[in-house]
Amino acid sequence: MIEARAWLEKIHALEFDRTVKIMNVCGGHERSITHAGLRGALPKWVELVPGPGCPVCVCPEEDVYQAMRLALKDGVILVAFGDMLRVPVNVKKGEIRTLAEAQAAGADVRPIASPLDARRIALENPDRPVVFFAAGFETTTAPTAAMLAEGIPDNLSILLSGRLTWPAVAMLLDSGTPGFDALVAPGHVSTVMGPEEWRFVVERHDIPAAVAGFAPESLLASFYSVLRQLKSGERFLDNCYREVAHPGGNSTARRLLAGTLDIVDANWRGIGIIPNSGYALKPAFAQHDARLLFPDHSDPDRRRAGEMPPGCDCAQVVLGKIYPNQCRIYGKACTPRNPVGPCMVSDEGACRIWWAGGVRVAVDA
Repeated sequence: MIEARAWLEKIHALEFDRTVKIMNVCGGHERSITHAGLRGALPKWVELVPGPGCPVCVCPEEDVYQAMRLALKDGVILVAFGDMLRVPVNVKKGEIRTLAEAQAAGADVRPIASPLDARRIALENPDRPVVFFAAGFETTTAPTAAMLAEGIPDNLSILLSGRLTWPAVAMLLDSGTPGFDALVAPGHVSTVMGPEEWRFVVERHDIPAAVAGFAPESLLASFYSVLRQLKSGERFLDNCYREVAHPGGNSTARRLLAGTLDIVDANWRGIGIIPNSGYALKPAFAQHDARLLFPDHSDPDRRRAGEMPPGCDCAQVVLGKIYPNQCRIYGKACTPRNPVGPCMVSDEGACRIWWAGGVRVAVDA
């Protein structure tokens, strides 16, 4: 294996006379890049742009609101992955704005780490309805699909807010102003769905792409690959995570996803509807679909429903249009202790990652 230092030397030897922007889609990639200090080690002409790789950040505000109201008004046990408990919704000042605040107000909200935890809680509470608020990309949606396929307790339903990763990148590329010259595709998603899912970037848009893992060596190998492609004029999808991301992906996971869920148009918070970018339970699982079993708590009188909170530029960060510290409230009104937007909540959110990496001041401060 080539060491990180050797990859850096190969990258520095390329020499470009312009800025090259490489988008890394995955929140895990952004965390590895920041914690390893790769931005500071790369040539000045390389810019790494964090992209739409945070499922918590793009989970529709109305879904978070629905989960809160189910817990507060319908008396369900509401379980969700831990990051979701601190995601704020847009309500009037003084009202409950997160699942954590709903929990403090007496709602039975419980953080979990796995769909199996949801199943266990349902089995332990057979006389109570349990709703699993399942937000995530393909990697966390696949275990939910597996749980459905295996069979779940009658009292367990799913409020599904699953998203597919590639349609957001396709939307950026189809816009004509993607804001990047090359793409580093997510390793975990490619492990599930197959690296070839990202061929469209090369074949339809003539943009270099490489799948990367999470070690600095794999990330630097992917950077070198796409930079070399730009330098030479050749274009192909490279796989720099071959030990894990195999052609065809995980056939069992893909079969379970296809067997239990439909692909539908879906809303991304602050961005809007992206075609064929979401998962929904198939009609055969209607008895476990929380959207069908419980009242719709969407409130037309709520202001700014579906948008980011006032002043928050999280959607622009997610789309790679600005860097986290270019947000108007980064490090001011919005910090990990008091997150205003979802990008400062999740460990996969670029704002939270940059803050953890030591970037504590907005660029205009």
